[in-house]
Order: sequence, then C-alpha cells, then structure tokens
Amino acid sequence: QVQLVESGGGLVQAGGSLRLSCAASGRYSRFDSMGWYRQAPGKQREFVADISSGGSTNYEDSVKGRFTISRDSATNTVYLQMNSLKPEDTAVYYCDARIVVLTYWGRGTQVTVSS
Repeated sequence: QVQLVESGGGLVQAGGSLRLSCAASGRYSRFDSMGWYRQAPGKQREFVADISSGGSTNYEDSVKGRFTISRDSATNTVYLQMNSLKPEDTAVYYCDARIVVLTYWGRGTQVTVSS
C-alpha cells in the first residue's frame, strides 16, 4: 500500500503565498513522478504541476511563473510553492505519485484565496 498525505493548505489573501507538502510512504522507495492536481467546486480535477524522478518539471499554463514544484527524493516528499495567489486558485489540491502504470492519490488539502 501507498499513503500520500498532503499538508500546508489554508486561507490566504490574494497576492499571498502558501507552500503545500505531500509525503509518500509505503511499499515503494521511489516514484517515477510526483505532482499536484486541483479541483474547484463544480469543476473537474485539473493538472497543476509535476516533477519526474530526474527533476524535469511541467506546469499548467495559468500557474507558470507563480508556482514552483520541487521534490525530496530521499523522503519521497513533493512540495508546491505557490506565490501571487489569485482567487481562481481556490480549490482542493491533490498530490499524486506514479510508478509504472500505477497512480496513487492523496486525500487533498483545501486552498482558499480571498479577494
């Protein structure tokens, strides 16, 4: 089994910053990639960012230049530094971890950005 536990969400004013963390534990010592998705009320879950085991990163266009994903492979922890937050960033943020064809999900952490 694999457990992903997110933390760091909360309420912040527009223009503020938050740092999300996701710690993975369980049967695997490493993952091919780890990343973040988000789901706003009434909308589908969408990709935010991911990072490969080699350190390559991808970002959704609306967060480029504002969000930074990083990873500590030794502890299987992935981070999402979110700066210049906007009300439209409000969502539940989910961490995912992938190995081969398997994808594991965390339970999510709420991020609310007030205007």
